[in-house]
Order: sequence, then structure tokens, then C-alpha cells
Amino acid sequence: MTVSRNESSVFSPSGADSRPVSGSDPARPDHRIRLAGNTATRILKIIALVFMFIDHSGKMLFPGVAEMRYLGRIAYPLYVWCMIVGFEYTRSVPKYLLRVVLVGLASQPLYMLALNHTWNQPNIFLTLSLALCGLWGMRETKFFSHLWAPAAAVLLAGVLGADYGWKGVLFVFLLWAVRNTRPGIAAVMIAYFLFWGTYYPITPSLFGFPLRLSSLPEPLSSILTALNRMESYGLLAMPLILIRFKHDWKMPAWLSYGLYPAHLLLLWVLEKIFL
Repeated sequence: MTVSRNESSVFSPSGADSRPVSGSDPARPDHRIRLAGNTATRILKIIALVFMFIDHSGKMLFPGVAEMRYLGRIAYPLYVWCMIVGFEYTRSVPKYLLRVVLVGLASQPLYMLALNHTWNQPNIFLTLSLALCGLWGMRETKFFSHLWAPAAAVLLAGVLGADYGWKGVLFVFLLWAVRNTRPGIAAVMIAYFLFWGTYYPITPSLFGFPLRLSSLPEPLSSILTALNRMESYGLLAMPLILIRFKHDWKMPAWLSYGLYPAHLLLLWVLEKIFL
């Protein structure tokens, strides 16, 4: 399959090899045609970083503004989708996994410094690393790895205290399973974030306005109440995942990965200045 220069820019997730997966090697499948969602991962990573910065700023600088934490829920599903795209395109999963692990290790001291965490509270890259190992095992199916690799990843996420825990890793697996269909992506996100939201209380107000959803007629009251929980706001990421962008930004891979520790350093500086 021939891909033009403009098309290849769309199909080039940062952190993964931008060359076609197949073509020169007919024995390897062309993973690009299997992805139904947005593949402009450089733009998506910037958007995810903005919402993550809002989330962390709400936690450290503006603890009284709960809406910042709600908006921050948009970041994780975007990062997950970007990793799924990267996993499908990369020519070397071990190298891709190594980059994710190294960024996580390099970011942990800043994560602890900026957000007052400890080594027992790892950053999001541990969650992504475990999920990536599980995806690798499911795709390779060596020595029944499609069975024990995802199970081990989910278990380790709980044992190691990964950010978002076993639920975060399981979400990656479910989203990867429906990566080739937009209705499937939408169905998994809606079902899983509704399930995830049940772990959190109902949001009493939004931007100063009280939410009296119980006074609405059924079934509108039940539907909106189910959506009105902290993790359920992650569904706001769904349009960004489903709608394809015509072009992606050009960005060096090192910058794409370096933005995460950079935002932690910036948070720490702002906290020292203003608090």
C-alpha cells in the first residue's frame, strides 16, 4: 500500500517508527488499517498534557477548585489511545517499552517533588508500561502469553500501587480490543467510565451551579446522575479519540516524552513561587 507524505504524517505516532509497518515486508500485517480512531497522536499528547496540567494544578495549587480535577480526567484516556496507536505502529515493541519505562523512571523524582508523593506512589508511566507488556503478550501469543501476560499486568498494577490501579490497565486492554471500530471504541468508553464512575460520589455542583439532577424526569435523571461522577468526565475525551484529524504536528520524539517531566518541574516552580 502506497502512502503519500501527507498521509504518512497522519499515521506517525510520536515515539514509534513512522515508516510503514508493511509493504517491504509482506509477511507483516499492516496495522494502520486496523485503527478506527484518531492517529494524530502528537496533537493528542499535547491536549492530554494540558488537561493533566490542569488536574495537577488543581491538586497542588487550587485544591478548592474541584472542576480542575474533573477536567483532568480527560488526560488518561487520551494517553491510553496514543499508546495503543504507538503499539500498533512501532517496529520494535521492546524499544518502545524501554522508552516508556525510562521516561517513567526519570519522571518519578519530579513526580514525588511536585505532587508530594513517595516511591510507593508511582507515576502514570508504570500503568502504561504494565499495560504495554500485557498488550505485547496478547499480540504475540507465545507460551500462552495472551492469557498470563494481561492477567499478570492487572495483578501487578494492584500490587505495585500503579496510578489508576488494575482498572486503568484493564481499560487499556478493552480499548485495544475494539481499536478497529468506532462504535466499539464508543461502547467500551461509555460502559467502562460509567463503571469506573461508581467508585466516586455524585458531583454536587459544577462551576458554582448546584446540580439537582434528581428533580429531572426519568430516565433523564438516572442517565445524567450516572454520568455526573468524577471519573465519568473522562468521556469528554471520546470525541478527540473518535474524530480523525487531517494532519498531525511535527514534533521530535524526545520532546514528546520530555513534556511530561517538564510539566512536573513547572508545577514545582509555581508552587514554590505562589505557595
